[in-house]
Amino acid sequence: MDLDRDDRSRGDKRGFASMDEHKQREIASKGGKAAHEKGTAHEFNSQEAREAGSKGGKAAHEKGTAHEFSAEEARRAGRKGGKAAHEKGTAHEFNSKEAREAGRKGGESRGGGSYDDKSSSSTRGKAGSQSHKNS
Repeated sequence: MDLDRDDRSRGDKRGFASMDEHKQREIASKGGKAAHEKGTAHEFNSQEAREAGSKGGKAAHEKGTAHEFSAEEARRAGRKGGKAAHEKGTAHEFNSKEAREAGRKGGESRGGGSYDDKSSSSTRGKAGSQSHKNS
C-alpha cells in the first residue's frame, strides 16, 4: 500500500492519465457525444464561449500551435464575421464620426497616411493639371 502512495507522489500516471493524448481525446469525444444525445451536455452561453475560445487561443499561442493568419485570411474572416453579425442584427452600427475615424485608422495602417497629412501632398498631382512639354 505504501508503495502505491509513493508511486503517485512521484507523478507516476495510472488509468486515464497514463494514456496517450490521442486516446484521451478519443474517449473524451465519445463522452461528449453521449452527453449531447442524452441532453445532459453543458450548453455554453455566448460569454462562456468567448472565454473558452480566448483561453484556448492563449494556450495555443503559448505552445506555438496557434494558426497564424495571413492578411488575406484575416480579411476573409473579418468579412465573414461582419456579415454574420449583420444577418443576426448584432453588428455595431457606426455613426458618421466613428466611420470617419475607422476609415482614417485603416488608411494609416496600410501606409496611406491621413487625408490631412501635408507631407504626402507633394506626391499627389493637382486636380486638372497636366504636363505639356511641347506647348
